[in-house]
Amino acid sequence: MNGDICAICCGTGREVTVNCPLDCEYLQEARRREAKGPVEGIEIPNRDIEVTDRLVEQNVVLLNLLGSALLGAALETGAIDADVREALSALVRTYRSLQSGLYYQTRPAGSFASAIYDALQGAATEFRAREQQELGLTRTRDADVLGLIVFLQRIEIDHNNGRARGRAFIDWLRRHYAGPAEPEPADRSSLFLP
Repeated sequence: MNGDICAICCGTGREVTVNCPLDCEYLQEARRREAKGPVEGIEIPNRDIEVTDRLVEQNVVLLNLLGSALLGAALETGAIDADVREALSALVRTYRSLQSGLYYQTRPAGSFASAIYDALQGAATEFRAREQQELGLTRTRDADVLGLIVFLQRIEIDHNNGRARGRAFIDWLRRHYAGPAEPEPADRSSLFLP
């Protein structure tokens, strides 16, 4: 809104009708205090894909690169969590098709989601090219990239606040991939990212 709003409008319109800046002190305080429960209408997708601690630990550099690329694209475009969810879902479908031996790229419909999709694809491609150059081979499998994308997808679902213009997951990314991390409240998920 590029200005001050009253407390009632802040409380009722926060991330519903108002695009709140991520660094707003009132938004940050509300996030610390809001009750965390399952987001209505969102079921955990891709339950058949196992994301283990070992997968995350062995691919932490790639995960950090994907997280940073996701954050950068989301902030650059002005995306909301729904755009991120759309991009991650499309990437999962693309990497699932790669595992079947076909190459079929599932592009998201939204322009913000497409930009996020491209940034994540670019980060994975860059990582593999660097791996090829340094090691002479690519150790990272499509299944590893798929697992990390599903991991990010599950974190998005865990941090999504269900608001129309919600950016709680993007804010979580900002705390983990841009600057010093703030401690998570005790009632949050026990997911851990190094």
